[in-house]
Amino acid sequence: MSSRRSAANANRIRGPQSALTDFLAANNISAAQIRDSYNQRAQAAEATNTTATPTDIEAAALARTDTTGAEVDTTTTTVTVTSTTTAPSKKRKRGGDDKAAEKKKAAAKKAKKGKKGSDDESDDNYEDAMGLDMYKKAKPLPGQLENCEICAKRFTVTAYSKSGPDGGLVCGPCGKELAKEAVGGEKKPKAAVKGKGRRKVESQRLDGILTSGSKTLQQLCIEKVADFHQDIEEFGDLPDNLLSRLSEIFAKRRVIDPRTMKLFLRPDLETVAIHDAAKLEVEDYKQIFAVVPKVKKLVLRNACQFKDEVMEYMMEKAPLITHFQVYAANLITNSMWEKFFKTHGHKLETLSLEWLDATFDDDIVQTMITHCPNLTRLKLKYCRQITAASLVTLAQLKKLNHLSLQLSATVEVDLLIPLITTLGPKLSTLSLESCTEADDTLLDAIRTTCGKLNKLRLTDIDCVSDAAFVSLFSNGSIIPALSYIDFTKARDIDNNNPDGPADNPMGLCSEGFKAMMAHSGLKLRELHIPSCRHISQAAFIDVFSPNKPAPVVEEAAPEDDDDEEMADTTTAPTLAAIALPDHYPNLETLNLSFCSTVEASTIRAIFKTCTSLQKLIAFGCFKILEHVTVPKGKLLVGVPNAQDAIEQVGDDGFGGAFGAGVGWGLDGMGDVGGLLGKGVVEEVGA
Repeated sequence: MSSRRSAANANRIRGPQSALTDFLAANNISAAQIRDSYNQRAQAAEATNTTATPTDIEAAALARTDTTGAEVDTTTTTVTVTSTTTAPSKKRKRGGDDKAAEKKKAAAKKAKKGKKGSDDESDDNYEDAMGLDMYKKAKPLPGQLENCEICAKRFTVTAYSKSGPDGGLVCGPCGKELAKEAVGGEKKPKAAVKGKGRRKVESQRLDGILTSGSKTLQQLCIEKVADFHQDIEEFGDLPDNLLSRLSEIFAKRRVIDPRTMKLFLRPDLETVAIHDAAKLEVEDYKQIFAVVPKVKKLVLRNACQFKDEVMEYMMEKAPLITHFQVYAANLITNSMWEKFFKTHGHKLETLSLEWLDATFDDDIVQTMITHCPNLTRLKLKYCRQITAASLVTLAQLKKLNHLSLQLSATVEVDLLIPLITTLGPKLSTLSLESCTEADDTLLDAIRTTCGKLNKLRLTDIDCVSDAAFVSLFSNGSIIPALSYIDFTKARDIDNNNPDGPADNPMGLCSEGFKAMMAHSGLKLRELHIPSCRHISQAAFIDVFSPNKPAPVVEEAAPEDDDDEEMADTTTAPTLAAIALPDHYPNLETLNLSFCSTVEASTIRAIFKTCTSLQKLIAFGCFKILEHVTVPKGKLLVGVPNAQDAIEQVGDDGFGGAFGAGVGWGLDGMGDVGGLLGKGVVEEVGA
């Protein structure tokens, strides 16, 4: 049995012992000894209170100090007084003897300390410190919570938390104050970080917003409205252009939801533009037509929940819609599209559809053409189910003036030419994106049929020669001067020969670029030629050279008197036509991204000859190695080492013409001419 009990005791699980238990065991102090000592002190105190008289207590108080000034313990005095009046018991004698013995030990210890000197004192102090540290609370580890020693606030302990005056930890602000006091003075304020807010500035540049100078009151109000959109109950009677601008800002910040959507609804409105409807549900779309029944122009982008029941409700509540622009409405079935065109198609004048993946096929296109005879503007982009066969049927839209197509399927040029030949004489806008199969015959068809063209966009055309572009803008072309041109990625693609064939240049090259600017330069407002890398630096300098006289435009058949007067003005040998390098007075936006030949001198020449230029985009132009000074009121996007010019000196009396760089004709005064009389262009917002 004993072996079993010993084995059981050995296997017994025991918990950890505290530091107090270890200390008591090391000094041979047991719990029974502590209890007996406490009982003795309690009994002695009771006996003293019962036997001592008030006179004895007063005498003991007067006898606390002896003749030498030494202090006598009150308890000892009381015991002495009571011993003269009553017979002491054994317990009280033993208690008195113990106290006397303790006093003797303390005196001996003190005398011993005096003899041993400082070495023994340090040992005793070390032992006392060890004893105190044993009972100290451990400091919290990083990641734990602790109360600040100074302000008593709760904070998270880190590896950098500082200790307070009493040994505890302090929070961050109190630690900084302690550091200041330790240094002996307040910390110097930090200098402003150079380049602060650069990301915001560049974002505004991409949006076409000028950052120099103060913003207009209208722009500030629009930004404040966007900042506090949660606190706004209604916009009031704002005009349509401001509502559209606010909708664009709300869409950019992704804050259009069922609550903020109501701010853009008013019963008297005829235009509803929600540029980000991704957070709207079916009931929200229905509310649009319930609140604004007179809507004529509807613009909904990211209309993910625009379903068949919404189309049914719209046809019932909003019968006046003539402009229908919806993006990503993939939940509308083909049957509902067919019903919509049969019911409401005769009222439609503008139809713009994008990002339709599963519906809207060739049969729906045929239904649209049959029941929408009054369409004047048609835009179909990224409609995956439409094939090239639908291009033949589009020629039946006799009233079409604006056509924009970007099909996912490959379109042969043989199908595009009959379409352009039929619709070309009435078209003022022609946009054909991703026309990878286009060749010289397409440009020849445009040159001979599109006599009213004002906007032309042809992208990803890598099989068109430079000679075709020269012919397109030659004197034999019937197309008038264009105000918008987009020839994105009009270049030859050959990895083995990146510069293209030398004998027959492909894409928009130097000669085609010169012919284009000579033909449409005076009327051109926007020009986009990114990735047209075959245009040489010499061609850019020749077109935008300030020393070159203004171009002379010879049109085959001017449409009105204004064009004739403009032609006469450019040919007359006056100061405005020859001396002043204002060759392209209407050009506002120019995109030269990834034109590898563009240099810093090209940028300077563009700013001198395009006085109305507001935005110049030059991403990927890696030969711009020098710092470019941007005139005030203009934007240069994509050049990281460009610097904004903030100097401006008055008006020169020529409407800011000298500020555009008239000093080019003075030897050594080119930089001075660029500083005179720059006009201030006020920018309200993109």
